[in-house]
Amino acid sequence: MLRMLRTTTTTKLHTLRTAWGEVLRSEAGDVPGWVLIVLMTAGLVALIWALAAPALGALFEQAITRVSGF
Repeated sequence: MLRMLRTTTTTKLHTLRTAWGEVLRSEAGDVPGWVLIVLMTAGLVALIWALAAPALGALFEQAITRVSGF
Protein backbone atom coordinates (compact mmCIF):
# COMPACT_ATOMS: atom_id res chain seq x y z
CA MET A 1 0.00 0.00 0.00
CA LEU A 2 2.79 2.41 0.93
CA ARG A 3 4.68 1.54 -2.23
CA MET A 4 1.59 2.22 -4.35
CA LEU A 5 1.05 5.59 -2.64
CA ARG A 6 4.72 6.50 -3.17
CA THR A 7 4.52 5.56 -6.87
CA THR A 8 1.32 7.57 -7.35
CA THR A 9 2.81 10.60 -5.59
CA THR A 10 6.02 10.35 -7.61
CA THR A 11 4.05 10.11 -10.85
CA LYS A 12 1.93 13.14 -9.95
CA LEU A 13 5.02 15.17 -9.02
CA HIS A 14 6.68 14.22 -12.29
CA THR A 15 3.56 15.27 -14.21
CA LEU A 16 3.43 18.57 -12.34
CA ARG A 17 7.13 19.28 -12.98
CA THR A 18 6.74 18.47 -16.67
CA ALA A 19 3.65 20.68 -17.01
CA TRP A 20 5.33 23.56 -15.14
CA GLY A 21 8.41 23.21 -17.35
CA GLU A 22 6.24 23.51 -20.44
CA VAL A 23 4.65 26.69 -19.09
CA LEU A 24 8.05 28.22 -18.36
CA ARG A 25 9.37 27.33 -21.80
CA SER A 26 6.29 28.70 -23.55
CA GLU A 27 6.55 32.01 -21.64
CA ALA A 28 10.16 32.54 -22.68
CA GLY A 29 9.09 34.68 -25.61
CA ASP A 30 10.76 35.50 -28.86
CA VAL A 31 13.56 37.86 -27.82
CA PRO A 32 15.16 38.27 -31.28
CA GLY A 33 11.75 39.10 -32.72
CA TRP A 34 11.12 41.78 -30.10
CA VAL A 35 14.59 43.24 -30.61
CA LEU A 36 13.89 43.48 -34.32
CA ILE A 37 10.53 45.17 -33.72
CA VAL A 38 12.09 47.71 -31.32
CA LEU A 39 14.94 48.53 -33.72
CA MET A 40 12.61 48.89 -36.70
CA THR A 41 10.27 51.15 -34.70
CA ALA A 42 13.18 53.31 -33.57
CA GLY A 43 14.37 53.55 -37.18
CA LEU A 44 10.94 54.60 -38.39
CA VAL A 45 10.65 57.23 -35.66
CA ALA A 46 14.08 58.63 -36.53
CA LEU A 47 13.19 58.73 -40.24
CA ILE A 48 9.83 60.44 -39.68
CA TRP A 49 11.43 62.87 -37.24
CA ALA A 50 14.14 63.76 -39.76
CA LEU A 51 11.58 64.38 -42.49
CA ALA A 52 9.13 66.31 -40.32
CA ALA A 53 11.60 68.37 -38.26
CA PRO A 54 11.88 71.30 -40.70
CA ALA A 55 8.10 71.58 -41.10
CA LEU A 56 7.50 71.28 -37.37
CA GLY A 57 10.20 73.85 -36.67
CA ALA A 58 8.62 76.30 -39.10
CA LEU A 59 5.19 75.67 -37.59
CA PHE A 60 6.55 76.31 -34.10
CA GLU A 61 8.27 79.53 -35.17
CA GLN A 62 5.08 80.73 -36.86
CA ALA A 63 3.05 80.01 -33.71
CA ILE A 64 5.55 81.81 -31.50
CA THR A 65 5.58 84.82 -33.84
CA ARG A 66 1.77 85.03 -33.78
CA VAL A 67 1.62 84.75 -29.99
CA SER A 68 4.42 87.29 -29.51
CA GLY A 69 2.59 89.79 -31.73
CA PHE A 70 -0.12 90.34 -29.13
